[in-house]
Amino acid sequence: MLYLQLFLTFFQIGLFGFGGGYAMISLIQAEVVTRHGWITAAQFADIIAISQVTPGPIAINSATYIGYTATGSVWGSALATAGVCAPSLVIMLIVARFYLKMKDNPYVAGVMRTLRPVVVGLILAAALLLLTPDNFIDWKSYVIFGGVLVAALRKVNPILLIVLAGLAGWLIY
Repeated sequence: MLYLQLFLTFFQIGLFGFGGGYAMISLIQAEVVTRHGWITAAQFADIIAISQVTPGPIAINSATYIGYTATGSVWGSALATAGVCAPSLVIMLIVARFYLKMKDNPYVAGVMRTLRPVVVGLILAAALLLLTPDNFIDWKSYVIFGGVLVAALRKVNPILLIVLAGLAGWLIY
């Protein structure tokens, strides 16, 4: 039953998560932390951090990890990952078939223009969720973030920043 529930939950997240992985973060947290309790808020913050530095989309990486954590098996990972990917695959197959014919339609253009601010709002909501006290982010994390932000604005190599931030986190914690 847990496997089916996991698949359906991530299918729903994939179906309604417009705007990509960052926009899905708040949906994922609401489902897996708040509603189902499969992981804690601190674990979720760790998943997001790890998903940032591993290759691949954040929604798929987090679904894979959460699926394994919730079930303790590779099958849970596979089902959660398939669940989050399936809606996009089906929708893109349908849209690709008809989009070229309908791209000049004013209704289609209007829907696309309307979705842009919605996606920005979802990404902002995800960022704010990660900054809440429930995620156990302390002042040391804010110092590391501030240092990386300043360095990024000065055009320091992003790979170097990831390595240095990871090293700082390892040394501090």
